[in-house]
Amino acid sequence: MNKLQEVSMKSLATILMIFSTILVSGCDTRSEIGEPRMNITAAEEVYTIGVNAYIWRAALDTLSFMPLVSAEPTSGIIITDWKVNPSDANERTKVDVYIVGSELRADSMNVTVHRETMQNGNWVSVEPRPNAASQIVQAITIQARLLRRDNAPVTSF
Repeated sequence: MNKLQEVSMKSLATILMIFSTILVSGCDTRSEIGEPRMNITAAEEVYTIGVNAYIWRAALDTLSFMPLVSAEPTSGIIITDWKVNPSDANERTKVDVYIVGSELRADSMNVTVHRETMQNGNWVSVEPRPNAASQIVQAITIQARLLRRDNAPVTSF
């Protein structure tokens, strides 16, 4: 190999290295939960199923431990069946979620928690545990924000 070919090969290798470095520098790894990613652009509202898709998916994920009676994505209604408390067979709970807004916010959904206890062989309605509905709303909202963050396209600056 002559001197000119050797210089050309080194130049080509340098150019390829610079090009691949530029390509790789645009990649981003998944950040830790709660750590903001500064270079994402996410649609706040997603209507392909009738309601905000992030809230819908997060609600299904959050309530996945309960059996579902109905889940209607176009109207944004999720109704669970009764779930017996694993630590107390004389108590059961069910949850209804109504997605009423299109934005990814806690007030975009209404959550109702129903609770019953066994008394004299019959299920009797009792007050749900304090803050049960608000805790479910908070869990759904956090999960929806994580889904939005992880599904947002990464942009290079």
